[in-house]
Amino acid sequence: MNVMSSRVPKISSFTLTTHRLLVIIVFVAIFTMAVRVPADTDTWWHLSSGQYIVENLTIPTTDPFSYTKFGQPWIDHGWLAQIFWYGLYSLGGWALVALALATLVTTAFWFVWKQIEANVFIAALSMVLGAIVSSVVWAARPQMVTFLLVAITAYLLDRYKRHNGRLLPWLPLIMILWVNIHGGYAIGFMLMVAYLIGEITNVVTGHQEDPVLSWSRLRHLLVVMAICLAVVVINPHTWRMWVYPFQTVGIGALRDFIQEWQSPDFHLIYVQPFVVMLLLIVAAMGRAGRQADWTDLALVAMWTMWALFAARNIAIFGLVTTPILARYADIAWTRQWETWGYERVPFAADAVPTSRRQPKQLLNWVLLGLIVIAALIKIAVPLTPGANLKAEEASLPYEAIQFIQREQPPTPIFNSYNWGGYAIFKLWPAYRVYIDGRTDLYDDTFIRRYLDVMTATDGWQQTLDEDEINTILIETNSTLAKFLRLESSGWEEVYQDDMATIFTRVNPLP
Repeated sequence: MNVMSSRVPKISSFTLTTHRLLVIIVFVAIFTMAVRVPADTDTWWHLSSGQYIVENLTIPTTDPFSYTKFGQPWIDHGWLAQIFWYGLYSLGGWALVALALATLVTTAFWFVWKQIEANVFIAALSMVLGAIVSSVVWAARPQMVTFLLVAITAYLLDRYKRHNGRLLPWLPLIMILWVNIHGGYAIGFMLMVAYLIGEITNVVTGHQEDPVLSWSRLRHLLVVMAICLAVVVINPHTWRMWVYPFQTVGIGALRDFIQEWQSPDFHLIYVQPFVVMLLLIVAAMGRAGRQADWTDLALVAMWTMWALFAARNIAIFGLVTTPILARYADIAWTRQWETWGYERVPFAADAVPTSRRQPKQLLNWVLLGLIVIAALIKIAVPLTPGANLKAEEASLPYEAIQFIQREQPPTPIFNSYNWGGYAIFKLWPAYRVYIDGRTDLYDDTFIRRYLDVMTATDGWQQTLDEDEINTILIETNSTLAKFLRLESSGWEEVYQDDMATIFTRVNPLP
C-alpha cells in the first residue's frame, strides 16, 4: 500500500517547495534564537584583552589586569578570538557582536545539516532540538569560535567516513587556527579518538550497515592526528599549549564552585532538553531494528559522559549528536511505517499537479514573509543599546562600578569572582582586579584562598590584611558582606544597592 507515488516531478531551483520552506524556517529559527544580548561575565575581560593586544600590538605573556597575579606568566590562549570580538565591538558595539554570534551559531549548524541524511521533517526537528540543547553556552566568548570549529571538524570526519572525503590539509589547518583561538582545540582530538575507537570496533565486529573505514584509511587518520598534534605548537605559547587543556581541567575549584564546570542540575529547565535529546537517541537506536554504528555509539557515549561531568559540555553534545539522532530516528520512523504495511517512499509533499502548485507557492511565500517579519522583530530587540544596558544593569554591578569611577575609593580592590571581568573592562588600568574568570591564571590554591574570604572562613581578615586590600566590591547578600557589617570596626560601608555593596577601610593601608 503506497502513501503516495514515489515519483517526484522535477522542481525548479526557484520554486519555494514545502521542503525548502522548512529548511529556511529551521535556519531562520536558529539565527533568531542566537541573536541575544551577547555578553556574559567572561566576555568583558576577553574584550579588554583584545583591546590590549590591538593597542599594544603584542600578545600578553604575563598578566596585566590583576593585582594579585600582576606580571606573572599567563597563557592568553584565546588571543585571536579576542581580537575578533573586540574588533566587532569597536566597529559596531553590542549589535554587531550579537549578529556575529548568531552567524557563528547558524554556520555551525549548517555544517551539522550537511551531515544529516534523513527525511527533511525529522532532520528539521533534530536540528531545532540540537540548537536548543547547545544554546546554554551561546555568548560572545572564544568558545563560540570553538563551537563552529567543532562542527566543521565533525563534518570533515563524517565526510571522510561516509563519502570518502579528505582530511588533509583541512584538519591540520583547522588545528593551527583553533589552538590560537581557544584551549578547546582538544575537542578536535577527542572527536578523532572517537572515530578511531568506533571504526576499529566496526572492523573487528564486521559491522556492515554503515560505511566502515578500512585499516589503510584508519592509518591515514592516525597520521593526520599526529600532524595535528605537531602543529599545536604553532602559537605564541608554543609547547605550553600541549598541556594547557589538562592544566585547566585539573583545577579542582572549577568543579567544586563554578557552575558551568559542575555536573548539570537536572532540576533546571535549560538542562532538561539535554535529557530529552539523550532519551530520544536511545529510543531511536533501540527502534531502528539494526546494529548501531560503533562510531555513533562512541560519539554519543563520549559526549554524554563529558556533559554529565561538566554542564558546559552539553553544548558540544547537542552539536555532535544531532546528525546521529536524525539518522536513527529516520530509520526507526521508516521501519514503523513498514510495520504498518506501508512501503518506504520519499516525503513528496511538493509532488502536486502543476495546476495546484501555483496557489501552494503563493501560500509558501506568504508564510515565509510572515516568519521573516516575526524574526526581524525578535532580532531587533536585543540589538538596541537600551536592551543591552538593561541586561547589564540586571546582571552586573553597573551602579556600583559607576560609584567607584566617580568616587575613586583607595586601591587595591577585592572583588567578587563573577564580576572580575566586568571590573577589568570598566576600571582597568586605574584598578586592577583581585580575581576574574581566568581560572588558569588563578590556580587551585589561590581560588580556594579567595573562597575562604568570601565565606568568611577563619583567617579571612588576615588574608585581606596580607593582601593590603582597601576596597571590597561584593554581592550585597554574600556571607562576607554580612560579616563585614557585623564586624564593622575597621571597615565602612560606603555604597549599597540590591545587587552590590562596597566597603572601604576606615584607615586605608599605605
